[in-house]
Amino acid sequence: MNTFLLEIVTPDHSAYSNEVNGVSVRGIEGELGILPGHIPFITPLQVAPVRIKIGNEYTSIAVSGGFVEVRKDKVVILAESAELETDIDIERAIAAKERAERRIVAVKSNQADIDFKRAELSLKKAMNRIDVHSKK
Repeated sequence: MNTFLLEIVTPDHSAYSNEVNGVSVRGIEGELGILPGHIPFITPLQVAPVRIKIGNEYTSIAVSGGFVEVRKDKVVILAESAELETDIDIERAIAAKERAERRIVAVKSNQADIDFKRAELSLKKAMNRIDVHSKK
């Protein structure tokens, strides 16, 4: 048994479902590598790329938060959003990053009454999408 089923699900669609050799996610405690036969666990995820290994090929998916559940023969990622590297609109991601950076600067200089945590989360999501797209 050198593969397991990986499913990535968002509130509005199944983003990914395939047999894989391994997956790497960023939990709240740091980077986690999951291989076949891993012990079961559940942990929250950070906004970060999910790296998937099938044979000698790697694929990345931009995931925005959620949870990973490792079962005996299956890994399920329940994410707020998930985008395959080939589906990312890089111009839109760069524009979102620039908007978020402007909001953060405005908050820091007291020029705007914007929720700093929301602006910071928007920046993390945009940077994640740009990072995943640049590695395709």
